[in-house]
Amino acid sequence: MKENIAFVNGNFVPEQRAVVSIFDRGFLYGDGLFATIRVCQGQPFRWRRHLLRLHRGADLLRITIPETDEKLRAIAVELARNNELENGALRVAISRGVGTGGYSPAGATHPTLTMTVRPLSVRAPGQPLSWRCATSKLTLRSDDPLAWFKTSNRLLQVLARGEAERAGFDEALLLNEEGHVVEATSGNLFWIQEGQICTAPLGTGILPGIARSTLFEIGETLGQRVQERTISRDDLIQSEGAFISMSTLGVVEIVQVDDLDLKRSPLVSICHKAYEELVKFETADQGR
Repeated sequence: MKENIAFVNGNFVPEQRAVVSIFDRGFLYGDGLFATIRVCQGQPFRWRRHLLRLHRGADLLRITIPETDEKLRAIAVELARNNELENGALRVAISRGVGTGGYSPAGATHPTLTMTVRPLSVRAPGQPLSWRCATSKLTLRSDDPLAWFKTSNRLLQVLARGEAERAGFDEALLLNEEGHVVEATSGNLFWIQEGQICTAPLGTGILPGIARSTLFEIGETLGQRVQERTISRDDLIQSEGAFISMSTLGVVEIVQVDDLDLKRSPLVSICHKAYEELVKFETADQGR
């Protein structure tokens, strides 16, 4: 079996030899950022939007991204090719690198850059995955400035997802301090209410997901302008259907919240199909 290849600080290496220092601040403090990007037909989907969010996060953390966007994209495409990966997920991770120790970022002047790829879960053709979700006891803060970026410290999401999986669920739904269900640990929340596609507004503690913004575009093409609203857990359970948007899996239908089944709207499958068609169309164009 061919060994997978990773990219670490300028070099393509077998994954078993893909290592960073134990003094790297990403390992010590979660002092870094990452992006998870869909790869289709060997090309990254919505690359520029992912890189824009990565740059904004790097500016907030004052971390210098060590390569140009063009070079990063070339590395990503070559990595997918080296792993013979036509369809999968790419992870780009940047940390502040090795510093002098302690919380102070002083002395960390050489950021660490890694990239890895992996295949995606197999799904039924033409149908979104369906997940059972548990409501987490952990809450998001709507005023958290780090909520806008994928920082390397995602412990709240890790704990919430683990809590859900131990209870036999696929995913966890997160509430903010106002009691609104705002997102899942791995994606943004959408629901169908009075025939309209709805999602939580920015500034409620959610990550401004790339798949989320893509669903806004898809809603327009379907004549279904996405509405930004807040919703309680009880109202979500009474909705006409719900789904999670994810860069890797696109649209994932929510079929159960805690011990209650949700209604299933045909709009969910329509959104899933439109999303997958858009991914294929844009990546085919990139590969020409």
